[in-house]
Amino acid sequence: MKTVSLVGSTGSIGTQAVEVICAEPDEYQVVAIGAARSVDILVAQAARLRPATVAIADATRAAELRDRVPAGTEVLAGPDSLADIAREAEVVVNGVVGFAGLPVTLAALESGHRLALANKESLIAAGPVVQRVRSTPGAEIVPVDSEHCAIHQCLRAVGAARTADGSSCVRRIVLTASGGPFRGRSARELAEVTIADALNHPTWRMGPKITVDSSTLMNKGLEVIEANELFHVGYDRIEVVVHPQSVIHSMVETTDGATLAQLSMPDMRLPIGYALAYPDRLATPFGAIDWKTLTLLEFEQPDRKAFPCLDLAYHAGRAGGTAPAVLNGANEVAVDAFLKGQIRWTDISQVIDEVLARHDVRIPESVEDVLAADDEGRQGAGDAVARLTGVVVG
Repeated sequence: MKTVSLVGSTGSIGTQAVEVICAEPDEYQVVAIGAARSVDILVAQAARLRPATVAIADATRAAELRDRVPAGTEVLAGPDSLADIAREAEVVVNGVVGFAGLPVTLAALESGHRLALANKESLIAAGPVVQRVRSTPGAEIVPVDSEHCAIHQCLRAVGAARTADGSSCVRRIVLTASGGPFRGRSARELAEVTIADALNHPTWRMGPKITVDSSTLMNKGLEVIEANELFHVGYDRIEVVVHPQSVIHSMVETTDGATLAQLSMPDMRLPIGYALAYPDRLATPFGAIDWKTLTLLEFEQPDRKAFPCLDLAYHAGRAGGTAPAVLNGANEVAVDAFLKGQIRWTDISQVIDEVLARHDVRIPESVEDVLAADDEGRQGAGDAVARLTGVVVG
């Protein structure tokens, strides 16, 4: 049995990972679970999974958690507790939302574990720092994002194949995007969209932050940066195509003109299970296609004028260094301000653009450098929001 730590176990990725594990109970032993503050869900998961350790980042909830978990369960609390449980298992699922997932990513890789990575922000913001710890013996990243999981599978199919001169046979990576809830709308129409509109995703059911990111195409932009970090493919060879059915999860084109794609119905349990079982496969199917009912696969180019966040991400990725961390921090603040009703949807890209324009790119040498860049992005975005609205962002 593989031992597993579920970090961010109460969120969408974590709860679906529990479903996958419970579907094949003889294959996995959950030794630790953890979350920021969701005591009720943690208690229910502890009763079901019987982990040795339960962690909660909000130390003020620790006493309540200790009183309710099964006897003998160790409870860790405080901001370092989630990183602590990332050192305890062969496979670590990082489903923490946002930049807070960075310590978990680093702890898992530094400990030489497999990281099932659903937290793209930690890799995007701290790419240079994460790359150094990826060289730890035993450390590996298997992506859980459906797009990067698809690329991982396609590259695995390509294997060690090279061209006649010994260079890579991968011509380009094509990331598919659903287009979000606003596909087809003009820049003028987007000026009036509401919070409810942005949260009404046509394909996926996700948390509010990532759903808004999908609506702006920032989520796809962040995935472009993540693809560069994961697979070491240059930005000129990473493309985005809108595919509203979300059946083709991404593609790899080879130098001889062949395109390899991974297809399945939208179901995050498939990439979660792939990362858990790798290099094997689950025996339980998730997202299998019914070819009697699937009749249409559509593709179109993204509207970069209406969705400028995509190009902002490309710009930050090409700039490298601290730029992706600043981009990510600014985006988190801008999205939060939108969800609080402080700014319009179209202001999100304006805020991020302003912050990036003011940033002098540096090469981060440490986690502290990444944190400083993230703070710069957040502070700059807060100032931009205040100038737009007069509302001071804390």
